[in-house]
Amino acid sequence: MADFEDQLKAVYPSLERYVKYRLDGGWDAEDLIQDVCLTAYLKYGQLQNQDSFKAWVISIARNRCRDYFRGKEAGREVPLEDIAESELVYGRCGLMVLTPVEETMELLTNRDREVLRLFYWQQLSLAEIAKKLSIPTGTVKSRLNAARERFRKQYPYPPKGEFIMTKLPKTLPEYTIEKLDQPPFSVKWEELQGWLIVPRLGEKLSWGLYDWDSKKRTEYTELEAVGKAEIHGIQGVEIAAVQYGAEDYYRTGCVDKMERRFIAQLTDNHSRYLAESHVEDGVRKCYTFLDGDEFLNNWGFGEDNCGNEVNLAPKGLLRREGNTITGHTGREVVDAVGRYQVAIGGKIYDTVCVMDIQCFNDAVASEQYIDRNGRTVLWRRFNRDDWAVDRFGGKPWSEKLPDNERLTINGQTFVHWYDCVSDYIF
Repeated sequence: MADFEDQLKAVYPSLERYVKYRLDGGWDAEDLIQDVCLTAYLKYGQLQNQDSFKAWVISIARNRCRDYFRGKEAGREVPLEDIAESELVYGRCGLMVLTPVEETMELLTNRDREVLRLFYWQQLSLAEIAKKLSIPTGTVKSRLNAARERFRKQYPYPPKGEFIMTKLPKTLPEYTIEKLDQPPFSVKWEELQGWLIVPRLGEKLSWGLYDWDSKKRTEYTELEAVGKAEIHGIQGVEIAAVQYGAEDYYRTGCVDKMERRFIAQLTDNHSRYLAESHVEDGVRKCYTFLDGDEFLNNWGFGEDNCGNEVNLAPKGLLRREGNTITGHTGREVVDAVGRYQVAIGGKIYDTVCVMDIQCFNDAVASEQYIDRNGRTVLWRRFNRDDWAVDRFGGKPWSEKLPDNERLTINGQTFVHWYDCVSDYIF
């Protein structure tokens, strides 16, 4: 069985990542991984195509995970009506119940709930609903429209309106950042790291990058959560993203316009990427969280791509005094380092400053100012003095941008390069 052992060794990291992602680590995950390996060993002779070994092993793991969660749910006392009216989603933290829709439905009248459930849950046509309720089709249509409007007003995550780029100015407005004496507040931060959109159906967002020297917008991106999606048995939402003016260091294969698709997931604890795809040189390239460094180096955040933490609070990993940051010296650290008042575009925001050191890229740090709504008001990028100097003229950033603000992070110099804002503040 030497062939089996060699193939299992090659795919074992993906198997381990998949199971621990679904079961949130722990001894149950370890036991299930061993069960998958044993099952694969016993059934190896049934595998017809050796090239599909990885997919075959992951399919065994997927079935074992489903059995695991079914067993868990069998022991829970959950009212039947709650299960029927809730959307159950398998995630890294187990079986989750998506409640915002149901919570909103409870705020409506019985008549509104009835017509919405018949149309959206049971997917009946207007004619079928009319027959079921013994009312004219025109009455169904007007009742459905009224129920939609009342639902929209009650829903805690309303759409942001028309998805247009005119809200983003071509020149970055002047802003000020003032340190406050109060301690940083805790906040629910559900945005995807680096892309600022919340992975929830109905969300739309546009953001732009602004060169600090000229204050001119150099790139902008439109994003929209367009529907439900599933990857490797894990459910999330599909996000369509169109980048305009992206430079080649994004590895897009296209300078003027770049279309991406993400699958991302929001849980009670984390917001994370599950997959990304784009066309490069005429070839559609797809990456998932099981693809190791090819995915994790670009889209993975946290251990095994657990994602950025939704419940944001200071951890004490980093300390900031003025423009000097000290503390955690390892790679990839995110921490809230203070409370700041940000004035931009004629508005004032009470924010917590989150420092991200080398999560976005090696030798890169960022400041992210997040308000009490959990939305980014201002994102600022800093390059370590020696970051990619060969690609940008061969000079350290302190010489290339001598007038730009600097941070000292654990004794190393980082230079402010560009800013990012979204249509959230306009």
